[in-house]
Amino acid sequence: MPKLNILVGTMYGGALDVAEQVKPLFEQAGYAVTIHEQPSVDDIVGGDADLVLFCVSTTGSGDFPGSFVPFVRNLRDRSPALTSLRYGLIALGDSSYGDTFCGAGRALDELLADHGATRLGERLEVDAMETFMADDAAVPWVEEWIVAQQLEVA
Repeated sequence: MPKLNILVGTMYGGALDVAEQVKPLFEQAGYAVTIHEQPSVDDIVGGDADLVLFCVSTTGSGDFPGSFVPFVRNLRDRSPALTSLRYGLIALGDSSYGDTFCGAGRALDELLADHGATRLGERLEVDAMETFMADDAAVPWVEEWIVAQQLEVA
């Protein structure tokens, strides 16, 4: 059974809600899923997960949520090679913040790419100005993402 880790960075619970809403979709597709609310680099380095999904909200002026800062700091400090990491990314933000919209998700995407990780599919950016419930955008995206991963494996 393939394994998926969902790493969550949230301030007010929106990204965790998304993770909890999409978890059953992965389970129905045959994945064993673990949600990490306080993620560590060990959850993506040498772990047993076949795929990783990041659900990250943006705070302030494009900043990472407090619960996710230690993960990012540790990733930068350890600077591990992530060439075997295959991941998806759901970024939550508010377009009224202009240039910093989804800043945490975009910065994470760049950081992972700098370490050799491979993003599968496009990054989903959910705008709080357009989508009241982030899972309304995340669920259909995840459904398509799962199908794309299954087609790639087949």
